[in-house]
Formats: sequence, structure tokens, C-alpha cells
Amino acid sequence: MTIGLFFILLAVFLVISLPVGAVFGLMAVIPGMMGTINYGAIDVARAMFSGMNSFTLLAVPLFMVSGMIMAEGGISQKLFEFFGYFIGNKTAGFPCAVVVTCMFYAAISGSSPATVSAVGSMTIPFLVNMGYDIVFCTAIVTVAGALGVIIPPSISYIVYSAAANASPSALFIAGIIPGCLIGLFLILYCYYYCKKNGEDKKKLKENYDQIHAKGFIKLLKESFFALLTPVIILGCIYSGICSPTEAAVISVIYGFLVCIFVYRSIKIKDIPHIFMAGAGTYVNILFVIAAASAFAKTMTLLKYPQTISKMVLAMTDNKIVVLLLMNVIMIVCGMIIDNIPNIMILTPIMLPIATALGVDPVHLGIFMTCNLAMGMVTPPMGINLFVASGMTGIPLLNLAKATVPFIIMFILCLLLIVFVPGLSMWLPSVLA
Repeated sequence: MTIGLFFILLAVFLVISLPVGAVFGLMAVIPGMMGTINYGAIDVARAMFSGMNSFTLLAVPLFMVSGMIMAEGGISQKLFEFFGYFIGNKTAGFPCAVVVTCMFYAAISGSSPATVSAVGSMTIPFLVNMGYDIVFCTAIVTVAGALGVIIPPSISYIVYSAAANASPSALFIAGIIPGCLIGLFLILYCYYYCKKNGEDKKKLKENYDQIHAKGFIKLLKESFFALLTPVIILGCIYSGICSPTEAAVISVIYGFLVCIFVYRSIKIKDIPHIFMAGAGTYVNILFVIAAASAFAKTMTLLKYPQTISKMVLAMTDNKIVVLLLMNVIMIVCGMIIDNIPNIMILTPIMLPIATALGVDPVHLGIFMTCNLAMGMVTPPMGINLFVASGMTGIPLLNLAKATVPFIIMFILCLLLIVFVPGLSMWLPSVLA
């Protein structure tokens, strides 16, 4: 089976909207059925099971449940009010507070759609009530929500670490500066937009005064345990006390304790519902990861990653050109497929190319995740667009158009992250 026919079939199956897990399963079986390799259905099934036999991947459902607990517990509102206390009276203060809230919530949930849903459902009506355009408000949350897969702990980093045999802890550390940099650039655009279009200062002052009247001590008490969450999760990992998977367990337990006994926003009777919702969400991802593991095994046996690597490097040995080409491919793939299956497809293909160029696998994981995060806010399959559009009723294309300036800022950051490796690799080297 030729490499061209293999990827044409893959594209056709995806275009006709077969379930992604089924596509991976079919593409894993077909070469064996055609006699190209000695790799039958039983071997594919074994590869699927062995692909899930990973202590690292166990962190994925745990972080998903942790994010659901925080969403149910109304953590996002407490974070938003705390940040709004400091910058709400400045130009673009509250829109900037939304971006910062998304950054912190990302460090709690590890999920982009969860960040959009939890933060957007509370902050969009708040901003609209202060006179901001609803499309602009929704665009902020849609793009800033993408930080959910960049700022650690990130489910995408965990999946990539399993696919590339890289250290999840190193990926978590490496993702801090790039995630904060993207957040900073989004804040800069919010400031520019508000400076250019003006704000309703009267409404802003009224809402800021309401938050300010609570006082710093009260707001700190209300938000303290929410602010402490990423410190506990990431602190346990970076200090070497526990692995990312063990930290995920801690995040679930901590989330329940805080939301049940401190904030009292979740009742004990709600626990089964939260676990069932988490299981319902994860089971789809579970099958995709399992099928993608078999798909990756098939590509390895066919030696397609090495073939593609040689083809790309034969075209040009210019590192800048190859990196740009890799990023374009990642962005396009991110537009049409979700980030988890994309990581499973692209990692075995891109890793040999990156290695040949002298790119560290951890650095590759960071800018791959950033590229795919951008795909979550671009049509036709941008999941953040669908979540935000569903919350507000804004037509998908209108919302996509409003995100363009934010995406431009995102791309500028991405270029810095790709071509200045120190932004990703400095912290891991210091904390190693």
C-alpha cells in the first residue's frame, strides 16, 4: 500500500464524517488486510489495549473530573471578582480580567472547552451588562479559553508525552511561559480595542464599586482556595513530590473538599452525577486514544514517519522553512480534527523531522499544542467556537470573524515560541 493511497483514504474517511476513532481503527487494519504488512485485526486489538496501559494517560480522566468539579463549584466567578478588584477600574480592566481568569481556570481544568464554558457563562453576561459588544466579549472567552490546553496541567501535554515518550513534568514546566505570553498578547489587544472603541465609564465604575465594596480581605477569603488550586497541583509536580497522575488524584480530592466543605457549592449527592458526566465525556476520548495507538503502530510498521521525514528534508534542509511548513500543517490539521487525535496522528510523523532538525521533543510538544489550540478557535471544526456560539446564540461565522484579531496575536506569539526555544526550554533547564 503506497503512502499516498494511505493518506488519501485517511482524508476521505475524515471528510465523510466517520467517527475519528473508527477512522483510526480502519486505517490500522486496512494495510494488513491488503497484505502490505503482517498486522491483522487481532494485532490491532492488542495495540489498542496496550496503548491504554499507561500510568501517564490515567491522569486524563482525573483532570477532566477535576475540571468538572471546579465548574460545578462556581470557581470561575470567585477568580474573576478577585482579579477584577485590582484592574477593573483600568482601561479594558474587566476584559483583561476575563483573560487572566481563563489562564487561572486553565491551570485548574486542563481543558479548553471547559474553560470557555465555565468562564464564559459567567463573564459574558457581566461584560455585556457593562456596555461591551457581546460578539467582542464572546470572542475574548473563545480565544482565551484555548489557553486551557497550553497552560499546565494540560490534557494535551499528557497525551503527547505518552505518544512521544517525553516527560509530562517537563512539558508542564515548559508550557508556563508560552501560555503566559499568549495571555499577555491577548490582554494587549483587549486594551487596544477598548482604547479605540471606548467604554461606558459610568457602568464600569458602578460594577467596579460593587466588587471593590466587598473589600480585599473578603475577596481573598472567597477566592483563596481557588487560587491555591494550581499552586497545589503544579507545586506537587515541580517539587518532585508526586507525578502528574498522582497530582491529578490530588486535584480531584482537593476540588471535592473545597467545593463541598468550604464553598458548599456542591452537595455530596451530586458526586455520582459528576463522576458519570466525567465518564461519559472520557469514554469517547478513551476509544480515540486506543484506536490512535493502533494507527500509530501501523504507521511505524509501514515506516511512513521515516519516509515522510526523508521527503521533507530532501525538499529543503533550511530549518526555518521546515519549521514553518510543520506549523502550517499543524494549524490546518487543527482546523479539521480535535487536538487529541491530532497529537496521536502528528507526533509519530513530526518527531523524526524535529529530531533531525535538532528540535527538543519537549519544545515540539509545546508548539504543537499551541498550533492545535489555535485550531480549536478556527472553522470548520473549532470546538471553542461551537461552545461559545451555543452559549450566546451568535452565528458561528460572525464569532469566527470577531476572533481574527485575537488569532493574529496568537500567531505572533506562536512564531516567538517556535523560533525562540528558550521561551519553552529555559524553565525546564533551570528546574531540572
